[in-house]
Amino acid sequence: MYVEKIPPHDEEAEEAVLGALIIDGEVIVQVAPIVKATDFYRERNRGTYEACVAIFARGEVIDQVSVRHELGSQGRLEEYGGTAFLSHLVAAVPTSVHAAHYAAIVRRAATMRGLINAGTEIAGLGYGDDGDVAGAIRQAEDALFRVRGRQEIRDYVSLREVLDQFMEDSASIQEPAPGSGPIQTGFPDLDRLLGGLQRPGLFVLAARPSVGKSALAINIGRHAAGRGHQVGIASLEMGRMEVVYRLLSAESEVNSLRLRLNMITEREQVRVVNAVGELSELPVYIDDTAGQPISEVRGRARRLQMERGLDLLIVDYIQLVHGTRRQDNLVMQMTEISGGLKEVAQELNIPVLAISQLSRAVEQRPTHRPQLADLRDSGTIEQDADVVMFIYREDMYLDEDRWRLLHPTDPYPKNIAELIVAKHRNGPIGDVNLFFRAELVRFESLVAPVRLE
Repeated sequence: MYVEKIPPHDEEAEEAVLGALIIDGEVIVQVAPIVKATDFYRERNRGTYEACVAIFARGEVIDQVSVRHELGSQGRLEEYGGTAFLSHLVAAVPTSVHAAHYAAIVRRAATMRGLINAGTEIAGLGYGDDGDVAGAIRQAEDALFRVRGRQEIRDYVSLREVLDQFMEDSASIQEPAPGSGPIQTGFPDLDRLLGGLQRPGLFVLAARPSVGKSALAINIGRHAAGRGHQVGIASLEMGRMEVVYRLLSAESEVNSLRLRLNMITEREQVRVVNAVGELSELPVYIDDTAGQPISEVRGRARRLQMERGLDLLIVDYIQLVHGTRRQDNLVMQMTEISGGLKEVAQELNIPVLAISQLSRAVEQRPTHRPQLADLRDSGTIEQDADVVMFIYREDMYLDEDRWRLLHPTDPYPKNIAELIVAKHRNGPIGDVNLFFRAELVRFESLVAPVRLE
């Protein structure tokens, strides 16, 4: 004979929470951050807790009389057992001291019920016959993430607690352990300006085509992985082998074109083999699925962090991410995408380094230095980003002869790239000079002062 299992719950703990509230209404400030009304399994317990919250919201005192009046005005007092039920709650707990402990028990049982519900929802998706496997997987991940999200308790904390955390972070800022602290970019001038890629944060790296956006992002990812950080690369433009060729060329210092064509010398072959060995040990994960919607980018990042860890996510590039809904308005679509990337950073507590194209307005001005208004399709990228950086190369616009006419005393800036930090939510803006070795698809630091603004 089939016996239906009763979902996890602890009625004694539920009644203890309510009894503690009626004995001492002030403990609601301890209980409210831990449990919601929906965490109570029994309907009358849920309704009674809602009544206590309503009384508190009006600024009134929670006690047996006020709760009785509140339930009576809602027409639920007799349904729940009348004054006898309220007397039972008061008798169920001798003191209100342990109210938070009882609340944690209620919340734990509610989380387990949520896990069961998520399992049922996932099973239903599995039995579904709509043919959208990818969509079903995303919905399953969302169901589990909702349960996981309920585990974190956030509430007001004292300034002293925050300052204590600051002192702990400051003590370890020089050598942060993998999984905590900012991600160093590998470019000392940039790290001094930004303090590294802070968690959580959305960092936008933008430039016109063929200036080196992807190369710089991959360089940063390689450096982070070399320091033990887990790096995910969502490459919507390049295939995984293209990413690997770039990494190998930069690592082995072998010309990227000759590497692709397999036209390398025996000595270079040795360097490539050594580079393969070095790169194979790095915690870098590449997803080259083209045309991903923002919901899928988000879901895959969650899954990677849960399964293998994720400290830095690189998205190449924003304009190739799709919205979840068909929208003719590109601004609305980009608003959804940039907001979604910001949420990924916050949910997973990681920096997200997102590459972006610039509009053609750059080409139409006398000065071609990028500005925030040049971010393609959306001002919300600027709004959502914690840091916006542009790559600018003068040699992309002026050949050497033209340069000498305009700047007769200055050396030609061959392969010199300015990394312009145009927005920095928590610090200064400024410029950092880098050298681009195009044949190796690699940026290197230049010994030059950082210009702050």
